[in-house]
Amino acid sequence: MSLDSKIPQGALAEKWSKHKFNLKLVNPANKRKYNIIVVGTGLAGASAAASLAELGYNVTAFCFQDSPRRAHSIAAQGGINAAKNYRNDGDSVYRLFYDTIKGGDYRAREANVYRLAEVSVNIIDQCVAQGVPFAREYGGLLDNRSFGGAQVSRTFYARGQTGQQLLLGAYSALNRQIHEGKVKMYTRTEMLDVVVADGQAKGIVTRNLKTGAIETHSGHAVLLCTGGYSNVFYLSTNAIGSNVTAAWRAHKRGAYFANPCYTQIHPTCIPVTGTHQSKLTLMSESLRNDGRVWAPKTKEVAEKLRKGEVKIENVKEDDRDYFLERKYPSFGNLVPRDVASRNAKEMVDDGRGVGGSGIAVFLDFRDAIQRLGEDTVRAKYGNLFDMYYQITDENPYKQPMRIYPAVHYTMGGLWVDYNLSTNIPGLYCLGEANFSDHGANRLGASALMQGLADGYFVIPYTLGDYLATIGPKAVDTNHPAFAQTKKDVEAYIAKLLALKGNKTVVEYHRELGHIMWEYCGMARTEEGLTKARGLIQALKDDFWKNAIVVGENEEINASLERAGRVADFIELGALMVEDALSRRESCGGHFRVESQTEEGEALRNDDEFAYVAAWEYTGDNQPEVLHKEDLVYENVKLTQRSYK
Repeated sequence: MSLDSKIPQGALAEKWSKHKFNLKLVNPANKRKYNIIVVGTGLAGASAAASLAELGYNVTAFCFQDSPRRAHSIAAQGGINAAKNYRNDGDSVYRLFYDTIKGGDYRAREANVYRLAEVSVNIIDQCVAQGVPFAREYGGLLDNRSFGGAQVSRTFYARGQTGQQLLLGAYSALNRQIHEGKVKMYTRTEMLDVVVADGQAKGIVTRNLKTGAIETHSGHAVLLCTGGYSNVFYLSTNAIGSNVTAAWRAHKRGAYFANPCYTQIHPTCIPVTGTHQSKLTLMSESLRNDGRVWAPKTKEVAEKLRKGEVKIENVKEDDRDYFLERKYPSFGNLVPRDVASRNAKEMVDDGRGVGGSGIAVFLDFRDAIQRLGEDTVRAKYGNLFDMYYQITDENPYKQPMRIYPAVHYTMGGLWVDYNLSTNIPGLYCLGEANFSDHGANRLGASALMQGLADGYFVIPYTLGDYLATIGPKAVDTNHPAFAQTKKDVEAYIAKLLALKGNKTVVEYHRELGHIMWEYCGMARTEEGLTKARGLIQALKDDFWKNAIVVGENEEINASLERAGRVADFIELGALMVEDALSRRESCGGHFRVESQTEEGEALRNDDEFAYVAAWEYTGDNQPEVLHKEDLVYENVKLTQRSYK
């Protein structure tokens, strides 16, 4: 099957406006005849469900949490980008577009990224109208701050709670439609499969997490807004419940999975402290506006710090290496996440790490507090400092934070075209669950922007084009695909419940995470990836022989829920390794040790790898088929990234 991205013809700045005019419309009276399924209620899902219901469609929304407002979008901290140029510092739609393309190391579609930058200015207005309490300057105007990969201030924020406040805005819009009867909301309900009838997505199969009831739901279209898959690494900044199951089951029904090995490592996370941890905690990238990242200049000083022979405040200025400022004078501490992460790892690998484990560097606010005063720093970052103190019992006002990179966001996801449609007609994918906008590395403050852009300003237009084509005829729920898909889900659950071995699902998840971090994490080699391929296959075989799943289906069963998700993670991990093996270049967060510049930066191979890798599932334990969507750049020049 050929990949048709459906990118409109014409000038870059005119593509979206012309495309909207050329899309088919559904008249208001007919919208009431269509039923739309939305899976996931984070920023992408809640905004899409609310917007479509406001237009008149009947929407059925699902989330596995006990409330839509518990979606993982709530955890985002630092801000949301928009090309408003309020600071009058040279920002523009084109500059945001260029920074995003460059930040993604030239592995994203030009048209999608430009549209994202274009609609970003509308997102802020939408959210302000909803009452989102963005930070404001003294004169009352919305405030901005800088984020990595940009030399302008374009990030709007609500202290360190931006994701929570944006989600509350979308949640209020969703709640209004629930009250109006246009959205039927199912909480504590997990999607386990997609119903594909005559080549089109016509529904989903779900499990009620309280009763175990397996049910089918029909719709003229299905929108997957289910977030990313970072928990394939076991330890990540994602909520423990975040998983890949919805996207992966859609993949096994025929939806292509694109760029699965593109995962983002966030540089400012609280370091791992032991095997007792089930997740990691992010410290917002916004802290790098005023915090300075450093490590001891020598192994000897680092060793004394680790042993407690010298206190941090007694380390002389000449013994401190502000390595990001030294290596990247133009961007300093605000280099993109992949660059900052890789450099922090180099410090630790060189024996200059700090903390009890030696696997950390410092993020120091000493100079900012001296320059601005503690009260000013507290006003900007107070809740983040409080969170750090509660977790570490260390006061960041008095001593530097200890940080180290951790898995955060996933740039890969289901392949979608310009309309956000997967290759299965009627199946759409929004937000982090798709691959479309970030290339090989997401710039900070772009995740919230993409989720809301997809939900508020893209899918309301593009979905109508498909619905107008198929017409408002009711979905035939008697189609054999509904009964068969439900039967398949029931058989799979029975297979999981039949596992009565002696090893817990959590143990398998932890082992998978170790393999992925060690061989498909911050640095990758041909040898390591080949080894990981065998290790994951062995882990999968052992899982289906020796895992234990307790309890029954007809009850609240966390063991069963986790088992299904981990089984999917194991299969996804295998595909991530294959994708990383096939891409013999370094780009963004995907760093192949064999492919680097003399200065140790990521070295792309544009002649061979300037494409989207879209993988087609062909059966259990069968090799997946690689489809390539060539990336054509007409408006930016492919150059070696430099933030110096």
